[in-house]
Amino acid sequence: MPVSNRIAALRPEIEAWRRALHQTPELLYDLDDTAAFVAARLREVGCDEVTTGIGRTGVVGLIHGRDGPNGGMIGLRADMDALPILEETGLDYASGRPGTMHACGHDGHMAMLLGAAKSLCETRGFSGTVALIFQPAEEGGAGGKAMIEDGLFERYPVTRVYGMHNLPGLPVGRFGMRQGAIMASTDEFAITLKGRGGHAAMPHRSADPILAGAALVQALQAIVSRNADPLASLVVSVTQFHGGYAHNVIPEAAEVSGTVRALDPAMRDLAETRIREVSAGIAAAHGLEAVIAWDRNYPVTINDAAESDFCANVAMDVVGAANVDPNAPPLLAGEDFSYMLEEKPGAYVFIGNGDSSGLHTATYDFNDEALVLGAAYWVRLVERALPAG
Repeated sequence: MPVSNRIAALRPEIEAWRRALHQTPELLYDLDDTAAFVAARLREVGCDEVTTGIGRTGVVGLIHGRDGPNGGMIGLRADMDALPILEETGLDYASGRPGTMHACGHDGHMAMLLGAAKSLCETRGFSGTVALIFQPAEEGGAGGKAMIEDGLFERYPVTRVYGMHNLPGLPVGRFGMRQGAIMASTDEFAITLKGRGGHAAMPHRSADPILAGAALVQALQAIVSRNADPLASLVVSVTQFHGGYAHNVIPEAAEVSGTVRALDPAMRDLAETRIREVSAGIAAAHGLEAVIAWDRNYPVTINDAAESDFCANVAMDVVGAANVDPNAPPLLAGEDFSYMLEEKPGAYVFIGNGDSSGLHTATYDFNDEALVLGAAYWVRLVERALPAG
């Protein structure tokens, strides 16, 4: 694999950074230690400017090429937050904060971008400026949106923005990306069925929300099978059903809740419309009222076609064409890099994590064998996107 000796020599340092970050995970926006660590490393390696506190705890480092700040600017993004999971890896560098762990590899994402920063600061083999974007609160907190609303792209007018995530099951040394939708939208719903409670021995005097809820759970499954295009990707999952408190009491209300995932904004809208219609109809049929709370969460992550092809070519420079899949299957998980791609053209790619435990599990760990490959990918991307004169 054509990884430069310069970057390969950085592996011990990048690995040490990754493991230090793994030991001190933090959640959502509460990233004081993580952001301070990232900012300190960016200053140490020679970034021309380091700014903290963007989108509450986001960090941005700027590196100018050999022509100084003149020329274009691109953005490279890494996420920083961990998950509320009790780690069960048994590693000697396991989380030192019980109940919190880097179970999605954000420690590796930060370390790869920090390694690229050190190499880029040493070589300056490009023109223009690269903005290194370290984002808080990817795990459900919409930190990408928060940084944008805090003026990220006004302060750093990038013309293109790029993201990367590790993928268990994809061998180390391989990359995947695709044109168009690569990650799903992630909406959440809670439907409260309000009826009339009463004695379980006299159900005819009640308006039973449990019976209506059971019918609703069944009916919601028909949205995908009977309303959505069979060739489109849509998931409607009911994940909670709460109601009742005693064997002999019909409750006044019950709640059905779950999530909707889609790779097409039109399918996303269809699901919301049909869930509202079906809920209202079933409630009316049972003499109840349906009150719906809808959380329109992360949008679909949509890669620009040309930028996806560009990233594929960059990855081929690093690991060879045989190890790059430019038409990788999308995932129905969500990603708030989607907000950045709504603002700027760019692409999101997967880097192989090998045969590791799955993301968001207590036994997951980022594969250190991927560190120099990710750093090399970032460096090569900058050199090709902002070629030196």
